[in-house]
Amino acid sequence: MDHEHVFAHRVNIGGRWIGRSEPPFVIAEMSGNHNQSLDRALKIVDAAAKAGAHALKLQTYTADSMTLDLQENEFLISDPESPWYGRSLHDLYQEAATPWSWHEPIMRRCRELGLLCFSTPFDAQAVDFLENLEVPAYKIASFENVDLPLIQKAASTGKPLIISTGMAAVSELDEAVRCVREAGCRELILLKCTSSYPASPVESNLLTIPHLGQLFDCLVGLSDHTRGIGVAVAGVSLGAVVVEKHFTLCRDDGGVDALFSLEPDEMSLLVAEVERAWQSLGRVSYGPTAKEKKSLVFRRSLYITRDLKQGDALDRHNLRAIRPGLGLPPKFYDQLLGRKVNRDVKKGTPASWDLLG
Repeated sequence: MDHEHVFAHRVNIGGRWIGRSEPPFVIAEMSGNHNQSLDRALKIVDAAAKAGAHALKLQTYTADSMTLDLQENEFLISDPESPWYGRSLHDLYQEAATPWSWHEPIMRRCRELGLLCFSTPFDAQAVDFLENLEVPAYKIASFENVDLPLIQKAASTGKPLIISTGMAAVSELDEAVRCVREAGCRELILLKCTSSYPASPVESNLLTIPHLGQLFDCLVGLSDHTRGIGVAVAGVSLGAVVVEKHFTLCRDDGGVDALFSLEPDEMSLLVAEVERAWQSLGRVSYGPTAKEKKSLVFRRSLYITRDLKQGDALDRHNLRAIRPGLGLPPKFYDQLLGRKVNRDVKKGTPASWDLLG
């Protein structure tokens, strides 16, 4: 697929470096959790910053740019297992949309709190609008990863691009990645994503993360719709450099995405634990670490456990493997049994070759 060495292995979004050698980049996705209140949206920004997230993400669309205002057939959600069963697409998008006039105040609040803010555009007009707001990056949603004109438009801005891979076949991803590259974009991050809401850990298939990275020679992250933080921690251990999670003030407040969104305490925990997971990866390492060297003394070794006179033979009663580790290693135990000591030896003396006759 000849994507080798096209994409940067360290991406800079708004002055923050993202890559395997950097702590995971945590994106709090507001989506529709503002529940149509700008005041609530700003409180979500405050809570995301306080929880330690690195970026807040919006979605930029109108119900009319997403679908038709029809209450029939395929314009209604017919899956009885969907949290949105029976709703029309248009109504749902109307409720979830972030009004365009809110973008600037939300972004301003993010800047004040040191939080990066960018968005998912759903059509060309949204990209133009976001360009005017000088967003530092673009995110393409899973459902739009086959919309090559949209990808081409976002990629040609010269900003870093993050694309969720939910539902996409390898051939579709290949088309999307080629489109990004041909538009001149070199800063691409693909997000492993399972596009069910909420997603099940069983369907998360995180082993795809390193495979995606090898296939397209680019950075890979995780867009996670499961409950809790376990899947995100596992994703980082498999090389995810970005973790995106839907975020709300309180799930009980309801809202289109509340069911699979993290609350502030959970987001704090996620930020801490994914960084801990990343720190723990290190490198392939055997033998004692610098700090472990102090503990070597507490290994077992061979000690004289009774007072001995010169000429006494070592046996199972006067020679034992105990802590600490200043005597001969236990592997010499059988070799020492029956050997005689060449001098008087006190109980508690570490066994050594120079004690033997």
